[in-house]
Amino acid sequence: MEKPSAQRANPSDPVKSESTPVQKLLRWLKVHTGHVVTLSVLVGIVAGLGAVAFSFLLDEVNDVVLVRGADYVMPSPGSEGGVAIAHPPGRRWFLLFAPAIGGLLTGILIYSLAPEAEGHGTDAVIGAFHRNRGIVRGRVPFIKTIASVLTIGTGGSAGREGPIAQIGAGFGSSLAGWLKTSDRDRRILLLAGAGAGIGAIFRAPLGGALFAVEVLYRDAEFESAALVPAFVAAIIGYSVYSGITGVWGPIFDVPALQFVHPMELPFYALLGIACVIVGSLYVKVFYGMRDLFRKIPIPNHVKPAIGGLLLGIMGLFIPEVLGMGYGWVQLAINGHLAMRLAIALLITKMVATGLTIGSGGSGGVFAPSMVIGGLLGWASGNLFHHFAPTIITQPAAFVLVGMAAFFAGVAKVPVSSLVMMSEMTTGYGLLVPSMLTNALAFLLTPRSISMYENQVDARVDSGAHAGEYFFDVLERIHVAECVEPDSKILVFHRDTALADVLAIVAGAQQPIFPVLNADASLYGVIDLDDIRFIMGTPTMASGLVIAQDLCTEKFQTITPEESMAVALRKVRNTQLEALPVVKSAETPTVIGIVSRRDISNAYHDFLYRAEKV
Repeated sequence: MEKPSAQRANPSDPVKSESTPVQKLLRWLKVHTGHVVTLSVLVGIVAGLGAVAFSFLLDEVNDVVLVRGADYVMPSPGSEGGVAIAHPPGRRWFLLFAPAIGGLLTGILIYSLAPEAEGHGTDAVIGAFHRNRGIVRGRVPFIKTIASVLTIGTGGSAGREGPIAQIGAGFGSSLAGWLKTSDRDRRILLLAGAGAGIGAIFRAPLGGALFAVEVLYRDAEFESAALVPAFVAAIIGYSVYSGITGVWGPIFDVPALQFVHPMELPFYALLGIACVIVGSLYVKVFYGMRDLFRKIPIPNHVKPAIGGLLLGIMGLFIPEVLGMGYGWVQLAINGHLAMRLAIALLITKMVATGLTIGSGGSGGVFAPSMVIGGLLGWASGNLFHHFAPTIITQPAAFVLVGMAAFFAGVAKVPVSSLVMMSEMTTGYGLLVPSMLTNALAFLLTPRSISMYENQVDARVDSGAHAGEYFFDVLERIHVAECVEPDSKILVFHRDTALADVLAIVAGAQQPIFPVLNADASLYGVIDLDDIRFIMGTPTMASGLVIAQDLCTEKFQTITPEESMAVALRKVRNTQLEALPVVKSAETPTVIGIVSRRDISNAYHDFLYRAEKV
C-alpha cells in the first residue's frame, strides 16, 4: 500500500532552517528592543540602496535610448540639472520604436517571472497589506526594478514611486519572513519599507512615511502602528540615498512664492474643484484603458509592446509626453512653459499614462499625477491672472498647489500629498491655500474614484484588522442580506393546542417559534427553553393550554433594513437565541428569524470576503 505523502508546506510560511549568527543577533534585538523599530533601520538602509541603484539604472537606460538614440534631451527639475530643452529630437523616428521595444522586454520579463509586478507597484503593496498577510515574493522587487527601468527609460509615461515602494516593501516583507515575525510585524515592516523607498527617491522622508500609512484607505485614516517605524526607515533611506548621490534638498527649484491675500482663496477653491473634475476623468481613462487591454485576446507578454507603440505614435507628434515629465513642471514653476503646450500635455499625459501602465507596463502613477496636477495649476493660475491680475500675481504658485491637490483627490492622501509637495518644492509659504485645495479635492472626489484599486474604505474593511471591529462590521451588514424572504420557518396560531405544539417542536431545529394572529400578523414568540420546561412538568400538559399561553414577554422584532449590530443588541436585551424578522414595524408579518449563529456567520463571512476579495 502506498504510504501517505507528507503534508506540503504553505509556500507563504517561513522555511524552517538552522539559525545563522546574523539571525540569532536579529532575534535577540527583536526580543530585547523595540524590535520593529530596530528592524526598520535595516529596511531603511536597503531601501536607500535600492533607490540609488534604481536611479542609476534609470539614468543609464534613459541616456542610451533617448539622449543618444533619439538625440532628445528633455528638461529636468532643478536638483537634476534644470536642463531647458534646446531643440526637438534629432531622430524623431526613433521615438516611434523605443517605447514599443521597452514594452516588449518588460512584458516578457514580467509575465514570465512575476506577473504581480505589472502595473503600478504601490497598489500591489496595498493589496499585500490588506489581503496577503504582508507577504511579497522575494523576486518581485528585482523584477519590478528592471521592468520599470525598461518602461520609463525608453520613454514610458510612469513614475519612480511604484517600483521603489516595492523594493523597500519587498525587503521588509522578506526580512519579517526570515525572522519568523508575526503577520502584524510583517505588515508594519512592509509599510516601513515602502515609506523609506518613497522618502528616499523623492527626498521627502516625512511625506514618504506619511504616504505609506495613509494610502491604504480611502477614508481619512492612518495605519498608526506603522507610523514610527516608517519615520525611522524613511530617515535612514533618505540619508543613505542622498549621502551616496550627494544630492540633498528638494527636487524642484522654486522662487519665493507666498500666500499674501485672503481674496486668493476663492481662486484656489476653484482649482480644487478643477482637480476633482480632471482627476475623476484621469482615473476613468486610466482604468478604462487597462480594462480594454485586458480584453484584447493576445498573450499578456506583448500587450505592453502595443501600448508602447501607441505611445510612440503620440511621441512622434508630441515628444514632450514621454518620460516622467518633471522637467515640464519645473519650466512652469519658472514661468517658461507655453500655455498651448501645457494644455496639450495636460490632456495627452492622461492617455500616455494609461497606455504605458494600463497595457501592463511597469511604473508608478505618482509622477504622472503630480505632472498633470502641476500643469492644471499652471493653466488655472494663468487664467485667473488674466481676469484678476491684481489679486493673482503669482500664477506659478498654482502649479505647486495643483500638484498636491490633484494627487490628494486621485490617491486619497490629503495629508501626505501636502507634506510631500512642501518637501519636494520647499513651498511652505503656500501651506494655507494647499490645505484648502487638498481638502476640497479629497472631499469632493467620489470615494470610488482612486488610482489605487486595492485601497479599502476604512480599517474595518481591511483583512489586516480582522476581528478588531466586531460591531463596526455588523453595522455594515443588513438583516436582509442574511434572511431569505421565502425561508421556511415553523409558526403556530394562537389557538394551537399544547399537544400539537409539543409534537411539532420535538423534531424542530428552531430556537424560537412565532405565534400568529388570525390575520397572519405576529402575536408573540415561544422560546424553545420554555417548551422544554413545560415538557418536564406533566401537570401543565392540560388541554386548556394553547400556543398564546406559552409566549414569552421578552421578545422584540427586527426588520430587514436594520443592521446585524441592532439584531445582536436586541438578542442580548431579550436573552433569547433568536429574533423574528418582520416586513416592517407597521406590517408585522413574519418573514424569517435571525439567530445568534446567523449573526456570527454573517460576521465571519464579511471577514472572509475582506481577506480574499
